[in-house]
Amino acid sequence: MIIIKTKVRRDKLLQRLKKSKEALIGSQLAEEFGVSRQVIVQDVALLRAEGEKIVATSQGYFYEENLGMTTVKTSIACSHGDQEELKDELLTVVNYGGRVIDVKVEHPIYGDLSGNLMISNIEEVDNFIKNYQNNEAQLLSKLTEGVHLHTIEAVNMQVLKKIKEELKEKGYLMEE
Repeated sequence: MIIIKTKVRRDKLLQRLKKSKEALIGSQLAEEFGVSRQVIVQDVALLRAEGEKIVATSQGYFYEENLGMTTVKTSIACSHGDQEELKDELLTVVNYGGRVIDVKVEHPIYGDLSGNLMISNIEEVDNFIKNYQNNEAQLLSKLTEGVHLHTIEAVNMQVLKKIKEELKEKGYLMEE
């Protein structure tokens, strides 16, 4: 493990992200570059501040352009209570071929708060739920009694329409 100078490390980190088609996990990057995970988090934050399109998710870091497909996006307002409904909501989106990009809530002091999710398949839903269960952190929607927004994307408007119809039928989609 060789310690690399800061600017060189950030440049190499950016190149790794641009070349990777899969999520790069912070702790693995830290080991690769001979630094702590927190240093990688700081490097990514600085790269993002410089305008680099790096997406941080629970699965790791992605370079936005590598996500790979032309899609359409929409924002939806949802509400649900328990963990089972959370899982069902996410599975509904991914089972129709959609991706849950993020979650947002409106906080009375801070305004909009958001978290990147980038969940696009059943395994990622399961990993998100396990991560939630294994940590003492609360969901953002806990701040708003279950009300939250998601940005979702799909390959076309028909898929987005089907996802919204199913979420509405299940009672998760708030009336528009």
